[in-house]
Amino acid sequence: MTGSGNHETPVLIVGGGITGLSTALFLARLGVRPILVERHPSTAVLPQARAFNPRSMEIYRALGLAAAIRERTSILTDMPDMIGAETLAGREHFRFDVLAKARPPASLSPADWEMIDQDELERIVRAHAEDSGADVRFGTELVALTDRGDGVTAVVRDLETGAHNRIRAAYVVAADGHRAGVRERLGIGADGPGVLLRVANFVFDADLGAALRGRRFLLAYLDRPVKGSTLIPLREFGRWALSVPYRPERGESPADFTERRCAELARQAIGIPDADVRLVPSMPGADRIVSTTTIGGWVARRFRAGRVFFAGDAAHVVPPSGSYGANTGIADAHNLAWKLAAVLTRAAGDALLDTYEDERRPVARVTLEAAMQLLHDRHEGAGDHPKTDDLAMIFGYRYTSAAVLAGTGRPVEDPRVPRGEPGLRAPHVRLEQGGTALSTLDLFTGAFTVLAGPDGVGWVAAAKAAAAGLGLALDVHRIGFEFDDPEDRWATAYGVTSRGAVLVRPDGFVAWRARELPENPEHDLRDALCRVLALNGERVRSAGR
Repeated sequence: MTGSGNHETPVLIVGGGITGLSTALFLARLGVRPILVERHPSTAVLPQARAFNPRSMEIYRALGLAAAIRERTSILTDMPDMIGAETLAGREHFRFDVLAKARPPASLSPADWEMIDQDELERIVRAHAEDSGADVRFGTELVALTDRGDGVTAVVRDLETGAHNRIRAAYVVAADGHRAGVRERLGIGADGPGVLLRVANFVFDADLGAALRGRRFLLAYLDRPVKGSTLIPLREFGRWALSVPYRPERGESPADFTERRCAELARQAIGIPDADVRLVPSMPGADRIVSTTTIGGWVARRFRAGRVFFAGDAAHVVPPSGSYGANTGIADAHNLAWKLAAVLTRAAGDALLDTYEDERRPVARVTLEAAMQLLHDRHEGAGDHPKTDDLAMIFGYRYTSAAVLAGTGRPVEDPRVPRGEPGLRAPHVRLEQGGTALSTLDLFTGAFTVLAGPDGVGWVAAAKAAAAGLGLALDVHRIGFEFDDPEDRWATAYGVTSRGAVLVRPDGFVAWRARELPENPEHDLRDALCRVLALNGERVRSAGR
């Protein structure tokens, strides 16, 4: 092993896609400086996902990324239509605004969808992660990984120099994509429908004005050259990406997609036999024209193996319908990062990390079901499916675990009727301070937060005492006193009285609530924190002295 060196990090992240980079950013902002390794030389160069939902934008907004993201939104912002047709030049089977049902009203969220290509978003997140202290190493491949019980040892190789390095980490987050190399290496399987389609992808330049007939769209589902083919416009004017399914069981293979055949397939999709089509490499400076991907659906049987955690496509794969894939990976990272940070700083017990799987795996299963339904309907020409409640999938999923102090409920609730129940996303309520409008979500800045009503002054002292006793960062705010509630919605939205309070986790989910001010609010709040954070009995007793 040439050029070996030793490095240490609290968390090693394997994979530099949007999930891995988001994990690095979230950890770094919480004071944990991870190392991220990614075998590719750079962030993505093709769009992949290109619609990021309002919940993802709430998360990035809380970190101050909203303006940077908005500056880089794509030309697709004003054309969110999805169409279905035999060919681009042919008659349409369906057309709909893909975001029509999924745009939140102002009462639900201060954020909206952002139409930004994933490669653009990854560059923004990477820059902010590095600025926050994350060590991001592209062109670096994981060679070996050993969980020794008290830590993990990884061997990585610099693909430019060939040098090997050994990295010792307390924990590993495997965000290495749908091939899930780390998970497969650890022998953890997945359940679900499996591979649904194998797809060849290529990029071409062409003037499609005659076929477009003045239309603009986000994505087109086409019957030619093969049913299920998709055509998307890229950022560069006149540049397009075509994805064509192929079937190995019929003897078809990636080798069939020669440059000549790809040009012909593009003409069939366009519907103009003599269209001038010029193929271009999918990556700058590369010779390869065609890449292949699989479209499928599965959920890993476990999201944790010892000190290794699986996130994003390494943990679950869903069809591209519904724009769920990348957004679900961002939510994985957001859920896991604060728990890792809490355990690493000894603010929580290791059992807190078990709640990552308890919470995120059920969400992945529900998300897969929704995406499968949408995929079926769109490929069958039915357009959007009325049974899929996009806003519920985005905002309404429920966490059930030891880090939530509540009974069980439906896995997905209607977020239009805010409940403020433990296990659900803390509702957005419009507030004002000094004439400036803000959201309750703006009060969640990475620490546990207590929100109390205007008559809940006892919660302020209780929160400060509990935080001091447990050595925790704990924010506390009185709504209706410190912040105005002009619409008088807060107490109803959070299910408490003017003397009640809620405990909100660092990821913006309600952990516990008290409808009224109890006789000993400090004791009740401290007990709730200890239970959520999986702190042992001795520490609970010590904190109470």
